[in-house]
Order: sequence, then C-alpha cells, then structure tokens
Amino acid sequence: MLDQVLVADSIKVLKGMPENYVHAIISDIPYGICFDDWDVLHANTNTALGGSSSAQAMAGGVFKRRGKPLNGWSSADKRIPLEYQEWCESWAYDWLRVIKPGGTCFIFAGRRLAHRCIVALENAGFTFKDMLAWEKNTAPHRAQRITEVYKRRGDNESAKEWEGWRVANLRPLFEPILWFQKPYITGGTLADNILEFGVGAWNEEALVNYNCNSETSHGMIQSNILRVLVDKYDRGSHDTQKPLQLMKLLIELVTRPNDLVLDPFAGSGTTCVAAKSLHRHYIGIEINEGIGQIAKDRLVDAYPSLFPLAAEAT
Repeated sequence: MLDQVLVADSIKVLKGMPENYVHAIISDIPYGICFDDWDVLHANTNTALGGSSSAQAMAGGVFKRRGKPLNGWSSADKRIPLEYQEWCESWAYDWLRVIKPGGTCFIFAGRRLAHRCIVALENAGFTFKDMLAWEKNTAPHRAQRITEVYKRRGDNESAKEWEGWRVANLRPLFEPILWFQKPYITGGTLADNILEFGVGAWNEEALVNYNCNSETSHGMIQSNILRVLVDKYDRGSHDTQKPLQLMKLLIELVTRPNDLVLDPFAGSGTTCVAAKSLHRHYIGIEINEGIGQIAKDRLVDAYPSLFPLAAEAT
C-alpha cells in the first residue's frame, strides 16, 4: 500500500492494516450535509433531495443542488446527526488501531455536525486535543434575502418590513479542523512516547513556513487560527478541494521525513501530493473510481520520474 492511492472502501481496507502502523491520519471526510451524493450519509433521502428549482437556477451555480432545510422534511430527518455519528463510529475504531500511540488525527469536519464526529472518535478512544480554525480568504455565500421570497408571493408589505434580513448562514470564512491524539503509552510520559514512537509533539517551524499569521506577532504564529490562502491551483480537481499549502502545514506540524501519513478519504489526492513533497510516505484511499484516478494523475503530474509508465501514457 505504501505510496499509493487505492481505489477502494477505506472502512474495509483499514480492517486489514497493521496495528500502530501510521504516524498521522489527515483527512477531509464527508460532512454529512448532503453536499453531493457521496455526502448523503443518512437513510431518509426523500425524493426532492439533490434536485433543483427554477429559483435555484436563477440564483446561479452556488444554489445548484437542493439540500434539506435545517428542520428537515419529515420527523425521520431528526435522526440525521445521530446517523452521522454512527457512520463516523463505523471507521473510528480502526483509525485508532492503525495509528501509533501519541499520533495525531486531523479531520476536516463541517461546522454543523463536527460535534458528532468528536463524540464518535472519543467513543473509539481518541483524545480530542483541540479544534483549529482554518481562516479562508474566500467562501461562497448562500444566505437568501427573505424579502425575495415574499416578493415572489406578491406580499410586498412583508418584503418591505423585512428588508435587509436573510435566512441561512453567515459567510463561512472559517472551517474547523478537529485535532485528535491517540493516547500515549500507558505508564509512561508523553516525552517517553515521543522517543519510542516518534510522534506526540508538534513542530512550530511548520506554522512559520505556511501560516499567514507569521506576518504578525510571535504569539500569532503559534495560534490555533490558521490563515492559509486558496489560490487558483487549489481548484478544479474536486468540489471540496483543500489548499496544498494547508495540507503541507498539517503534515509538517506533526510528522517528520519518512513518516507515514494516511488519508482514508483521499478525494483528489491533495494530502498525498503534500506528503510526497515533504518526503513523507503516504497511503490514500478513495472509494470513487473517477476521483481516485484524478488523485493518481495529480501525483504523476507532480512527480513524473516516480511514475514513468503513467507519465508516458499521458
């Protein structure tokens, strides 16, 4: 598996992976908010889920897919948070088993259901260490003017009364990164664990190298607010693609050269590309064949000498 992107179900693959094998797990998991078909992780899908309306079409691409309202469409939708937690628990125990004692698990999780992911990993035995905030330079905004709804209804009086008010969320300019740690060796200290397994500490040099906060003060360099910008090269491979520099920061923060980084939901392979660029080993697992191929192609494009036959074919 080493230095490969596997097209497979990671929940099944990890069951055959050795214990205490990887130094870090870094993954942008599905958020369970019905962003796309692969993000529907509950049983009650309803017929309208994923569709679109004429009003959405007029609003442009940011409203291209119909999700469920916060209240849901039926009483069964109230189970969505619990079902998401149960899905997280379906793989959390194997994540704990394969990571080395003291090793870090970084998870990108949606703001709405992040707490359920935290509970699932705590139930599995992880220690919830911190929640980092990735501050983005841009983000789509889906908050609709409630006055437009009233205008379509012909209720101009209500439209006038509620001028300037919106529904849905504020612009999502930060994204949580959940920081978990596998408990370190029983009967020893974290310092002992670091010497035995090579994990458990964090490297402040990574924050200096990649974090825009380094332009301010020394205290901000060590902040749990990460300011990493998205540029044009961080788009186009996946709808939820993360910046390469951000993944480099996380990898360099908790691992050293020749360590092994695992991404069980590899998507377009940004974690794997970042790991390779920092001289770490990697294992990426992506269930979707088309997206998995994108990840493989990105590695070939970045490191053609390592994949000569594939590079020649392209």
